[in-house]
Amino acid sequence: MSRQNFIFTSESVSEGHPDKVCDRISDAVLDAFLAEEPQARVACETFATSGLVVVGGEVGLENRERLRSFMGSIQQIARDCIRDIGYEQEKFHWNTCHVLNFLHEQSAHIAQGVNAVGNKDEGAGDQGIMFGYAVDETPEFMPAPIHYAHAILRRLAEARKSGAEPTLRPDAKSQLSVRYEDGKPVEVTSIVLSTQHESEDQTSADIRAIVEPYIRESLPADWLTAKTEWHVNPTGTFVIGGPDGDAGLTGRKIIVDTYGGSAPHGGGAFSGKDPTKVDRSAAYAARYLAKNIVAAGLAKRCLLQLSYAIGVSKPLSIYCDTFGTGEVPDEVIEAVVPKVMDLSPRGIREHLSLNRPIYQRTSAYGHFGRAPEADGGFSWEKTDLAGALKAEV
Repeated sequence: MSRQNFIFTSESVSEGHPDKVCDRISDAVLDAFLAEEPQARVACETFATSGLVVVGGEVGLENRERLRSFMGSIQQIARDCIRDIGYEQEKFHWNTCHVLNFLHEQSAHIAQGVNAVGNKDEGAGDQGIMFGYAVDETPEFMPAPIHYAHAILRRLAEARKSGAEPTLRPDAKSQLSVRYEDGKPVEVTSIVLSTQHESEDQTSADIRAIVEPYIRESLPADWLTAKTEWHVNPTGTFVIGGPDGDAGLTGRKIIVDTYGGSAPHGGGAFSGKDPTKVDRSAAYAARYLAKNIVAAGLAKRCLLQLSYAIGVSKPLSIYCDTFGTGEVPDEVIEAVVPKVMDLSPRGIREHLSLNRPIYQRTSAYGHFGRAPEADGGFSWEKTDLAGALKAEV
């Protein structure tokens, strides 16, 4: 029996966090390649520090001549991302930072395991384990601490970019400690919010006066009480931020990207990887299935694990845990899952329509708990399999 009364904490970081700047650039490069060729292969990594962005990794297009000419667009892609995020600092400015491109063609040895040849179906791009999770404590079937930590930073970014809060800057972090009673979130016991700002003359109290209204509108009304502890810019001045204050790398915020620590993580990052990489696509599929299981009323909480081997098309294992909340045994759900969805890399890509330029928008504020979009973005957040799952059990 899982605990019902406890406090759980999750954090989020903004799109201007150094690691998120790198995730954004890597996913923007991926989108550019997929827009050029839906079957493009991309494994793009980005590093950022004061005045410098370095892009590297493996890419592939069927048209190799086009691939060579396409490489010239990488610098502008990076600059466009930095400009949209909002960096115009002296030591990290979209128009003056150095952008180095070290992308190269995909290894033929990797490609031979992934590509479909003759009677061999497309294989997984790597070995690994992937987890999906869903819980009924929010309308989005997400754990409350990470969901609302994201919501706060999204709202502050909107206020900053609209001009409503001109002294806020792009780099920010949030952290919520949420108290659960009888297994349900009921209040925030503490909130930590650090945001980059314009002037050294602004105090922590000044920043709290700016951000508190946005925090309050982002949370359920009765979750903030007189007992809630507030820590806003607790170290004081936070003017130097972004890659000028701390180096960034693609893939260093995988818990922020997923469930805020409420569920296991397989370890593989998402950003910069095309959907043949099961690190990304199978994690999306696992979330999709877990969400549909909860949406179908088969459980209040569901964890799903998938495992793969490089070059092998079918998952090696499927594991389900509903933490004692299931309406049917977990092994029944495990048996039903492959009946309602083809979990081969090709099957996942086609079912969720993943070969589209839909990834740049995932790079901040979480890959899960977002609304499905008309162009196919966040397709893994649909609940269109709930009926089929119910019918099978």
